[in-house]
Amino acid sequence: MESKTNGVRRSPGMPADLDERDRTLLGLLSEDASLSYAELGERISLSAPAVHERVKRLKRDGVIQATVAKIDGGRIGRSLLAFVHVDTVGWGASGPFLEMSAEPDVEEVHTVAGDACLILKVRCVDAQALETLLERIYTFEGVRGTRTYIALSTYVERGPQPVLASKD
Repeated sequence: MESKTNGVRRSPGMPADLDERDRTLLGLLSEDASLSYAELGERISLSAPAVHERVKRLKRDGVIQATVAKIDGGRIGRSLLAFVHVDTVGWGASGPFLEMSAEPDVEEVHTVAGDACLILKVRCVDAQALETLLERIYTFEGVRGTRTYIALSTYVERGPQPVLASKD
C-alpha cells in the first residue's frame, strides 16, 4: 500500500463530494471489501453496474486508496503491538524517518504536534525485535529520545468511518 507523499507534509486536499449512498457504500466496503457489486447493490438499492461506476469514481477521486486484507498480527507471529513516540531535534529530522516505512515491523509513521515529533505504530515478533527496532531508530541523526507504549489488548482498530457527525 505504497503512497507517494510530498516530502513529510501532505495536504489532505478537498473533501470528496459524497452523497448518502456513497457513504453507505464506503461503510459496507470498510467492513467487507470482498462483497460483490451485486451484493452491494442489493444493500443500497442500486444495480451492480451503478455500484461498479461509483466504486470506480471513488477510486479515481482517491477516496478508496486500496483494497487490502486485514491481517491478524498474532496469527502471523507479530503479536507485540507498540506505539513509539520519537522526539527529534527539529522538524527537519522527520524526513529521513520516511525510510522507516521499509521496515516490516513498522505499520504507520505520523508526524505529530505535542511532546513528540513522530509516532510510529509497530508490530513486532517479540520484545527483542522491538528492542532491535528501537536501536535502529537511534541511528537516525537528531533523535533525542523515544517513549514506547506496548498495547496489552486492542478493542477497536479501523480506518476512518464514512459517516458524518451530526451538527445538532
